[in-house]
Amino acid sequence: MKKVITSEKTAIKLWLDDMDSGALAQVKNLANLPFVFRHVAVMPDAHQGYGMPIGGVMASEEMVIPNAVGVDIGCGMCAVRTSLTTLSTEKLKAVLAEIRRTIPLGFKHHNTAQDRRLMPKSEIPLEELTVIAREYSSALTQLGTLGGGNHFIEIQKGNDGHVWLMVHSGSRNLGFKVANYYNRLAMELNRKWGSKIPPNWQLAFLPINSPAGQIYLHEMRFCVEFAYANRKMMMERVKDAILSVVQPVTFEPMINIAHNYAAMEEHFGKNVIVHRKGATRAQAGEIGIVPGSQGTPSYIVRGKGNKESFESCAHGAGRKMGRKQAQRQLDLAQEKKRLDEQGIIHAIRSVSDLEEAAGAYKDIDEVIDNQLDLVEVLVELRPLAVVKG
Repeated sequence: MKKVITSEKTAIKLWLDDMDSGALAQVKNLANLPFVFRHVAVMPDAHQGYGMPIGGVMASEEMVIPNAVGVDIGCGMCAVRTSLTTLSTEKLKAVLAEIRRTIPLGFKHHNTAQDRRLMPKSEIPLEELTVIAREYSSALTQLGTLGGGNHFIEIQKGNDGHVWLMVHSGSRNLGFKVANYYNRLAMELNRKWGSKIPPNWQLAFLPINSPAGQIYLHEMRFCVEFAYANRKMMMERVKDAILSVVQPVTFEPMINIAHNYAAMEEHFGKNVIVHRKGATRAQAGEIGIVPGSQGTPSYIVRGKGNKESFESCAHGAGRKMGRKQAQRQLDLAQEKKRLDEQGIIHAIRSVSDLEEAAGAYKDIDEVIDNQLDLVEVLVELRPLAVVKG
């Protein structure tokens, strides 16, 4: 931990030296909520989001906040170690071509519904899930699709000598619809209840024992499982792409972690809802993934179960520039050169791609150094080839 802020109603514990003023204001808003449990934890990759910063961790005994989960519910990472120790540039390009052929990228969906047996099982009758019941058919075409923004597929070389596969994606449009519906509902109910929390904080809440709170938790958990199913299907396609180019190859069990969700956990002797928005659970011995930006290392880590962070760690490098800012300020030739010099097959082609260039993100090694009390690094993974959403 780097420092503690005690000027607000609840303490703020930070694993970074400084952050943007917008994110700091949001953290202070969180710390002044009447139902925050114990303290607010801020991970080293934190930056401004909607209501709650990306990289924030907050717990409550009574309330759940849709904006403290995020709009891409269940977004996360998966990684697989292969038996390969090398892949030539020619073979890497062939693998990427097959990935692009079999996995819809950006806003594209499948043309036909995917196997519904791969969809999550609902905890309650599907028709009781307001949003998911309505969006279920559309979700069947989204299963196994990457999405846009910072979502990616990478082929990497580990310092353990093995080639690794990594996927970053979430719950696609399904999670977006659920998040927006329940944030709007929470805002409406908060107005009706005369909530003292200023609407411009964007932290409308639902009591977890209320009908609305219960249905939101059911729909949120469905989206977390849908995001996992989405990543799992894509990872199978990536493995197939590898096998179409080189054989024999064996694959170790997939590591999977989510970094946008809320879950009931025990902390400091109480059962609380822990909101992790752009933060990863890091219980003692738990294996996790902290990805870098395009062209920088990613890390396989093992959690240390640090109680002060609610057993959490960073979810990645974290942005230091907004998307439009990156497109305005970064140098296209320089960003391409940075990747070309490393021999990485990358996705930087035009100024619009600069929103996902390495220069738009914080230094991943600094992020890792700031959380060595939260996780232990097991494997460093350097990118060989990147597919961006």
